[in-house]
Amino acid sequence: MSETKLESAVSVPSEFRYGEVSSLTSYKNTSSSGPSLGPLAAFTGTFSGRGFNTIFRPESAATPTALPLPVPPPPPPHDNILELNLTSETLSFSKSLGSVPNRGMVQGDVFLNGVPYLQTISDITIPSQPTGIHLEPGLWMIVPKTTDPAEGPTVVRMASIPHGTTVMAQGISSKISGKPTIPPVDITPFRTAAPNTKILFASQTAATDNAPRIPQNLGPFVAAGTITQAMLTDPNTLLRNHLASQNITSTTTIFVSTSPAAPLFGGGADNIAFLLGDAAALTNPAPAGPNAQTLKMNATFWIETVEHVIEVPIFKPGQPPLTIYAETGDAGQPVAKFLVNPPIEIAAPRKITVQSTQIQYSQEVFLNFNGLTWPHVSVATLVPSEPLPVPPSAWT
Repeated sequence: MSETKLESAVSVPSEFRYGEVSSLTSYKNTSSSGPSLGPLAAFTGTFSGRGFNTIFRPESAATPTALPLPVPPPPPPHDNILELNLTSETLSFSKSLGSVPNRGMVQGDVFLNGVPYLQTISDITIPSQPTGIHLEPGLWMIVPKTTDPAEGPTVVRMASIPHGTTVMAQGISSKISGKPTIPPVDITPFRTAAPNTKILFASQTAATDNAPRIPQNLGPFVAAGTITQAMLTDPNTLLRNHLASQNITSTTTIFVSTSPAAPLFGGGADNIAFLLGDAAALTNPAPAGPNAQTLKMNATFWIETVEHVIEVPIFKPGQPPLTIYAETGDAGQPVAKFLVNPPIEIAAPRKITVQSTQIQYSQEVFLNFNGLTWPHVSVATLVPSEPLPVPPSAWT
């Protein structure tokens, strides 16, 4: 399947610059490019890759699963169906906004900066039948340290989802040398009311072939290694497997939540009326309650610097540039590619060391329906879509 080509997330007029409106009649905007983007500086250009998505969907008797399952599940009632998606994703970033003034009363004005983005995700579980399942325009913003409230620098993700939800998630970033430690994530639903007991469903067992699940028979996927029991138990397994053979020199971690832990606060998720259902029933147990309320979102992004060793074949100046793919340890996973145009003759094959930026993320969205909270987990590994020019330093 050919790669999706995504246009810029936002088309901004070249003369547009965020700034303060001056009280002077002879004002000329001489502002710089704006506050530092900090960890968001890596969000530039277009990234693409592969991932895995899990979501428990409400299964209403009024609208049963549109695609009949090959093996009838056990007798009703059925209140959910687990959908699993092997995904293809493109994440496009536009140029930074510049200096975005926020007016203050208790504290003086602060200035934000940020990057618009557009995310598209398609299901490629059946490669010949790609199906779009997610479209998300949004903004990543950097907020400086503030005194009211007393918070250090924070990162914000603002997103709109066509199903009828908007999210405002805020959090922090950090940087380490080497690979990230990616913790496990659990898709098991739990009771919304305390004590929040977990409820394990048959669809979470890969070997069960009559569960309400899409795809229902996971045998071929298990055999191919594309959907495994380990991935159902912990979708982040896919991310760790991809890292296993890579040389990661540094990692910037961004964690944001619509309900961040103290001392941070702010953010939230909003839903259209249909998702909330009868407002009077929101706090009631099943069968009353939401249709599918988005309650909370947590997301961790790992921005990794990957070091590659590529082999450059015999080359004479004046030849067309070469595109060389980096090696990957996992078949089917995305891989960076490099535009190679040596300024010198390469008389014999030569190995050089190059670097690329890689984005991995793990996201949990908690959905409420039928008295349970259902984790909806998405993970992906993304690399630059276009070939990366090899810098002159690689040849010295």
